[in-house]
Amino acid sequence: MAGFTPRQIHPTAERELFALGYGITNVVRRASAAADELADAEMVAGGKRLRAKVKRYAPRFLAVLGIGAYRVAFGLPKADVGLQPEAIGGTRVWVLPNPSGLNAHYAAGKLAAVFAELFATSRPGV
Repeated sequence: MAGFTPRQIHPTAERELFALGYGITNVVRRASAAADELADAEMVAGGKRLRAKVKRYAPRFLAVLGIGAYRVAFGLPKADVGLQPEAIGGTRVWVLPNPSGLNAHYAAGKLAAVFAELFATSRPGV
């Protein structure tokens, strides 16, 4: 666990995250088993919707899961995992590896470390 929540929260209980100051949304509005099932046009359109949502709600941070999705959706082909130099208004953007089991590049410990880095950076006063 990276420390965002006091306990592990089941995906069906995502509304519990609001009380902790978190929200979850998708870049693309439909489910897929793998990123290669999504057309670039869907990703770009989703990036535009997400930018608008971030501007409306103005969170301190936006975390996007999946470097490939971020690169396509936001038109930043050289982006890498971590805090991005580009912000959306006053919102700082983090790109995190997709925790999907299909992403063999990041074992559980490495994933937790990257998420913990975001958590440490996103705490109030940081």
